[in-house]
Amino acid sequence: MSRPRQFNEDQVLEAAMQCFWRQGYAATSVRDLGAAMGIGQASFYNAFGDKRALFGRCLDRYLDAGMRARIARLAAELPPRRAIEAFLEEIVARSLRDRLGCLLVNSALEVAPGDPEVAALVAARLAELEDFFRRMLQAGQGAGTVTATTDAGDMARLLVTLVMGLRVLARARPDPALLQGAVRQTLALLDAPERRIQ
Repeated sequence: MSRPRQFNEDQVLEAAMQCFWRQGYAATSVRDLGAAMGIGQASFYNAFGDKRALFGRCLDRYLDAGMRARIARLAAELPPRRAIEAFLEEIVARSLRDRLGCLLVNSALEVAPGDPEVAALVAARLAELEDFFRRMLQAGQGAGTVTATTDAGDMARLLVTLVMGLRVLARARPDPALLQGAVRQTLALLDAPERRIQ
């Protein structure tokens, strides 16, 4: 009969997520994680498998409270085009506030190129954001608030690229006007050509 766990899983996952967020995936050792979580290595491996598996759970925890919650709320509460605009407005505000940056974007920059399994984790989560944008764009086209001349798939990928860029740029140049200007120019592409910002 297995022994009951002697720790609160929610608390230790939060501690692990914060550790990955502060230090990055590569610089965080299992020993660092165990110390932050307050558990030994045997408990760590028994409960979470390995560092990569734990990272996947931490990334999901981060996204559940952030990106996924935001997507669900905006898609349910706002018209499609306004949902896109509000998502980007919230990203700008969050980027100016969160000095650690975004765990998902940080991970894409840091580990994805050298670790195919982590790259796949990151890519799958970025695909969720792309899917949200694509759905809102297509719905906006149906409602007449997004130009029908744009390709929804290409534009969704551009908007993901914008989000990634905003998160990175805010780390070095946390200038609201700079970030808001990038959003404004990108959103102008959703208008019919004659209405775009000159």
